[in-house]
Amino acid sequence: MFEVTYEVLALLMAAAFIAGLVDSIAGGGGLVTLPVLVLAGAPPVTAIATNKVQGVFGAGMAAYAYARGGHVDLRKQIKPALVAFIAAVLGALLTSRLPTDVIRLGLPVLLIGIALFFAFKPGLNDVDRTERLTPVVFALTVVPLVAFYDGLIGPGAGAFYMLGFVALGGYGVLRATAHTKLLNFASNAGGIATYALVAQPWWAVGLAMGVAQIAGAWVGSKLAMRIGSKLIKPVLVTAATALALRLLWDMWA
Repeated sequence: MFEVTYEVLALLMAAAFIAGLVDSIAGGGGLVTLPVLVLAGAPPVTAIATNKVQGVFGAGMAAYAYARGGHVDLRKQIKPALVAFIAAVLGALLTSRLPTDVIRLGLPVLLIGIALFFAFKPGLNDVDRTERLTPVVFALTVVPLVAFYDGLIGPGAGAFYMLGFVALGGYGVLRATAHTKLLNFASNAGGIATYALVAQPWWAVGLAMGVAQIAGAWVGSKLAMRIGSKLIKPVLVTAATALALRLLWDMWA
């Protein structure tokens, strides 16, 4: 039934739980699950596709939890989510035609920049500030850009959404976190729609990991709503830095 042994599946589900917890707080869950899938024997493209399958469950649960907690109105995000879905499909379709290796070279710099921004920018808390982009302009610029990247490559997309909401949307840290989740769900879904045609995800493994993702996302979102920016900021800084170091290691190796 499963593409791996039950022992390996148990380890993959444990990794998915941790990833769901981290991703629901600050993004970066793929840092945990993608390498583990590769270590479990999945070819790189299969690992990416399977990672999309399991990740969509965690993002969906986190979006639901934050909406239920009153931190986001999902109905108002339907149109931006549709934009994210379409942009992610285009990104996934163009994976083999664009210089993704060149893009990867710049990712560690961007991620470290995000980590430094959230670590040292004064006044970053759960209080909203003046927006620099209106919601419509944000949905037509930042959202498709990040979603396209999510479909094209993927790692760090949640952190990029977060940076956009905080730096340009004027959102407080907790509200920004809540608003990234449906967009992350949509761009993951767009990636799945494409990779299902051009790759061979481990569907059974992905669905099993998705169950663990749901549990992790529920726990993580509850913690984030209870503690707020005091938890989200250090987790985001740690996840972005760890992902940058991981990418640098992969390039050096």
